[in-house]
Amino acid sequence: MAKRPNFLVIVADDLGFSDIGCYGSEIQTPVLDKLANEGIRFNDYHTAAVCSPTRSMLLSGTDCHLAGLGVMSEFRTVDPERYNIPGHEGYMNHDIAALPEVLQDAGYFTAMAGKWHLGYKDQFGPHSRGFDRSFAMLPGCANHFGWEPAWNKEPGGQRPAKFVPGHSAPLYTEDGARYMPDPNVQSDPVKGFYSSKTYAETLIKYLDQRNGKPFFAFLPFGAPHYPLQCPEADRDKYAGMYDAGPDVLRSQRLEGLKKAGIVAKDAIPHPVVATTAEWDAMTAEEKKMSSKAMEIFAGMVDGIDQAVGKVVNYLEQIGEMDNTVIMFMSDNGAEAAAWEGNAANGPDLLKTIEDYYDNSYENLGNYNSFCWYGPRWAQASTAPGRLYKAYNTEGGIRVPLIVRYPKLRGHPPGSISETFATCMDVMPTLLDLAGIKHPNQLSGLQKVPYRGHMVYPMRGKSWVSHLACKAPIYGEEPVGWEMFGRGALRKGKWKINWMTKKDHGKGTWELHDLSRDPGENVDLAEQYPEKVKELVDDFDVFVKQTGTVWGLPLDMTQPRKPLPPDMIGGDPIADQRAWMAVGKGQRLKA
Repeated sequence: MAKRPNFLVIVADDLGFSDIGCYGSEIQTPVLDKLANEGIRFNDYHTAAVCSPTRSMLLSGTDCHLAGLGVMSEFRTVDPERYNIPGHEGYMNHDIAALPEVLQDAGYFTAMAGKWHLGYKDQFGPHSRGFDRSFAMLPGCANHFGWEPAWNKEPGGQRPAKFVPGHSAPLYTEDGARYMPDPNVQSDPVKGFYSSKTYAETLIKYLDQRNGKPFFAFLPFGAPHYPLQCPEADRDKYAGMYDAGPDVLRSQRLEGLKKAGIVAKDAIPHPVVATTAEWDAMTAEEKKMSSKAMEIFAGMVDGIDQAVGKVVNYLEQIGEMDNTVIMFMSDNGAEAAAWEGNAANGPDLLKTIEDYYDNSYENLGNYNSFCWYGPRWAQASTAPGRLYKAYNTEGGIRVPLIVRYPKLRGHPPGSISETFATCMDVMPTLLDLAGIKHPNQLSGLQKVPYRGHMVYPMRGKSWVSHLACKAPIYGEEPVGWEMFGRGALRKGKWKINWMTKKDHGKGTWELHDLSRDPGENVDLAEQYPEKVKELVDDFDVFVKQTGTVWGLPLDMTQPRKPLPPDMIGGDPIADQRAWMAVGKGQRLKA
């Protein structure tokens, strides 16, 4: 019997399209660049517009609206009309067979270390979804050095209600039991806790326990998601590199993409969309602070590369490098939030940061600082794409993907795949390579029993034929997206987008030819009305097939609404807070 392949799936958090060296970046990523030179890069790979929906799709092989992440738990009070509708629970539900569950049942050793963001309660954690070993950061983001302020100015010493959505105290579990990281108040890059380093080292420790089994290793980083923090040496590498501002960087990145052959030489980027001040209108002090934030971001990406290097070195040492399928990707486009300008958070947020953090220039990037870099730096990395994270435009969903597996040589090492692919394809690809069948071989919405639940089939496609002989993956088969009331659908070279006028759209369906217009600059809807109708009809089918709630556009800047009556499984954030009150090593049961 042939030796079964191992799998290493690595996910960066909010990494933009051109944020690593082999995609045209100035940021030093030699390990990832080497993986790309020995494997292939995709230039048309797509995720969901935000993090937990992508993670649910990656681990289920199907759409997020079937897997439970049709709405994110953090935005349940913005979006109460959707919250708790089946498929919109805010956690990865049991209507899907999770990738680690299926691999575990087939004899694989399964391990993860990193960001989970797919459920807080015991039955929704990674230890309950097929991982033999797991070290998990449960919320969407937390301090990268494992620190949390003493909220001594707040009622009851509780975290203020109006803080950055998704940011939490460092809530970790190991194999389902509460884990309390020791805060790295020295920002020590070697001995202390730092998310990227600690995740990689923990994963290696777990893989040493596999007892000869083939393994599935999942390494979902929390970086470079805000708060922007990294060891001083990593950010100092980039000191002064961004003093010319985001527009100059955007031009440099676009040229880097063209030179690398990732985008066409005649690609026209979408204009920058931002409410923050232009670089030339900023004061010298504002520019200084802003460029420092970008230096920290670069240091975080650099740190990811170093952490990946630890795992790659381990695979080489144990002789499993060439028997391991390695995938590296981002979970969505770059994060462009300007929280200081958000009417629902702004003044309270800035006051909180002033009270509890030290955002002086010298301290920025350390354990007790809290910053983000905003929409202009984000769009330096999403170019030529339109917009950024949270949007179904190309800037929000087209991300880097590296695949290395020497046993499939349909593409020469170092080449670029130009075929359309999605994060739903990861699970069917890995199962195909392992020779394992998904428990549901039916289609559509037909369910079969699995592990005590009724589960859907996969919607994604295997890449094996493409990796082996360059066969297309989707061809003219449509793929839809919906998030926050924004819709999109891709079919071959054509794509439609729907957003409200207030939300950078037209309030009507737009049509773009991505083969000629990757920046989605030219709306062809009036020129090709029949094509629009065809794709809108396909989108209607997508809505029906996935249970997507459509027709409820959102205004994300408005104050949050009261929660609806609880219907399914409890309020995840309330559960989280209760769990945080439980002592180390205990669990909060369902």
